[in-house]
Amino acid sequence: MSDLADFIGGLPKAELHLHIEGSLEPEQMFEFARRNKVALPFASVEDVRAAYAFSNLQDFLDIYYQGAGVLLNEQDFHDLAMAYFRRVAAGGCLHVEMFFDPQTHTGRGLPFSVAIEGLLSGMAEAEATLGVSSKLIMCFLRHLDEDAAFATLKAAEPWLDRIVGVGLDSSEVGHPPSKFAKVFEAARGHGLKLVAHAGEEGPPAYVWEALDVLKVDRIDHGNRSLEDPALVKRLAVEGITLTVCPLSNLKLCVVDDLTVHPLKAMLQLGLRATVNSDDPAYFGGYLAQNWISVASALGLTRADLATLARNSFTGSFLNPLEAAPHLAALDAYLAGAPA
Repeated sequence: MSDLADFIGGLPKAELHLHIEGSLEPEQMFEFARRNKVALPFASVEDVRAAYAFSNLQDFLDIYYQGAGVLLNEQDFHDLAMAYFRRVAAGGCLHVEMFFDPQTHTGRGLPFSVAIEGLLSGMAEAEATLGVSSKLIMCFLRHLDEDAAFATLKAAEPWLDRIVGVGLDSSEVGHPPSKFAKVFEAARGHGLKLVAHAGEEGPPAYVWEALDVLKVDRIDHGNRSLEDPALVKRLAVEGITLTVCPLSNLKLCVVDDLTVHPLKAMLQLGLRATVNSDDPAYFGGYLAQNWISVASALGLTRADLATLARNSFTGSFLNPLEAAPHLAALDAYLAGAPA
């Protein structure tokens, strides 16, 4: 490994933008299909990988939802989560705030309990065996209507003490945040944190809506915020965290090349940016690989990387007591790292 890869691999960090269904590797897809007797439209793992040659968000979502069809019981979700946690723990990740899409599963007939109980058991095992803490964020699918989101929030009520927040994902263009104003207000009333995907393929106006209409605590992606100087100023002044996903942006053609990715500009503008993997099985790299790839492409310094790592903890939904040991580990690592 290079010095940069070694430094990043050991750097304590958190992941704040991870769709657990998007960590389903082709090999796992086939494993779960076999044990659950699900027929796949692919003859081999290689065929699945070939199908990953998408060029926009909708093409990706089509195969993403197809792949999720092999997840049928709690053990599947537990195993999916643990496979992900093992990968990121090996790359210095100490904390994860994990998205899951219950409507993807209830919409194909699974009880709400199946996904969440499997994920919660995987999260508990990861903390006990790998030392990786985690929190769960329930996302609403924005291509569905707000009534469906309300039904999902209602179904989640027995588990709300184990869900830290709600989010908004799926097809962005044509589905502005304001479409979900009422359900986000209801979620806030339950004491949940609020996040939303905005400014990935959608315009800066969607980021404004997420802030002003949904009143989110964090923006997922946010790349196109840089097109609006007034929005950049507000994000900086208010210290809004952006959960940026470099390899996802490259794979979905949000950027043409990582050398023109806006992450470095975000840091220079004083934005609280973080690095994340989004849907790593589909986008070509887990958390550490996103860090290595974007740092190499943009020439990020160790000071930049330290800022990104610190942002990942201060931008998380950990309370100060929970965050303290992770920040202490980061400080210790930076103090001991060779120059």
